[in-house]
Amino acid sequence: MQEINILSIQSSADELSSQLIRTPLLQWPQNMADKRFSTNTRVFTKLELFQHTGSFKARAALLAVKHLNPSQLDRGVTAVSAGNHAAAVAWAAAQAGSTAKVVMPAASNPYRVSLCRDLGAEIILVDDVHTAFDQVKEIEAEEGRFFIHPFEGQTVAQATATIGLEFHQQLGEADKRLDAMIIAVGGGGLCAGVSTASRLLNPDCAVYAVEPEGADSMYQSFSKGSPQKIAKVDTIADSLGAPHAEPYSYSLCRKNVDQVVRVSDDDILRALLLVFQDLKLAVEPAAAAAVAALTGPLQERLAGKRVGMIICGANIDAGTYQHYLQRGVELN
Repeated sequence: MQEINILSIQSSADELSSQLIRTPLLQWPQNMADKRFSTNTRVFTKLELFQHTGSFKARAALLAVKHLNPSQLDRGVTAVSAGNHAAAVAWAAAQAGSTAKVVMPAASNPYRVSLCRDLGAEIILVDDVHTAFDQVKEIEAEEGRFFIHPFEGQTVAQATATIGLEFHQQLGEADKRLDAMIIAVGGGGLCAGVSTASRLLNPDCAVYAVEPEGADSMYQSFSKGSPQKIAKVDTIADSLGAPHAEPYSYSLCRKNVDQVVRVSDDDILRALLLVFQDLKLAVEPAAAAAVAALTGPLQERLAGKRVGMIICGANIDAGTYQHYLQRGVELN
């Protein structure tokens, strides 16, 4: 497997540039950052919610499809996901004139199921995420569809590393040297790529990963020194609900991440409200996890620092979002 380096990340960025959105970088209003985090803490957010299909997942899905040969494209692709990756794979397949068959847990947000269907995917609903991985293996074997993994492998890391590259390029010269980067973790695909790019571009930047308490497979993996499975996923941040870690993404995270911290669902709900109030963005719970880390376990450590984070997605229906927002109000 080829080592990921600046040249390979730039090559992936060039390969994707004509079909992806170069999402904006937004600094948290300083008067609010002083109040929410700590005085003089400067926070820079990369708005991947504005990417095609509403999340960062479009990057890896498109790069994977671009690397398929005509025979593979003719047979189509398959994926397993609670929504964001499935939507991205459906979109990427359509861009290449191929087809997608995706497996989703029955508890997936109905908005995301509808989004995948609107993007042209054939959808199979199953009982839970563990069953979903089993089902997608059957599809791969029986139909010859190419399996696009939601978070594992070099293609995923190469693609998500382009987020870290763009982040560095979009920072003003005075802020090029971030003190810390906070990255939400589900399976680790986003964190593997962004943490690698961060280390390569700014070796002195501390990298923190954040997981929900109810879906902490990467935290458990760091604690035990190898990729781990968890028995149950229980969090409102369903986009971060990976049931296990995988070797490649785990190895990159282990190499480049200083610490994995955990936040509760209540922490995420409070952060969801802050994102709405201060940035005027309606996001899904996973996208508020990094904010929850900065207002919680990392607040004292990063006080007065220059901090980067990824606002990773916004695929949530209006009713659920309104409910979560109200819960955030009540918790505050």
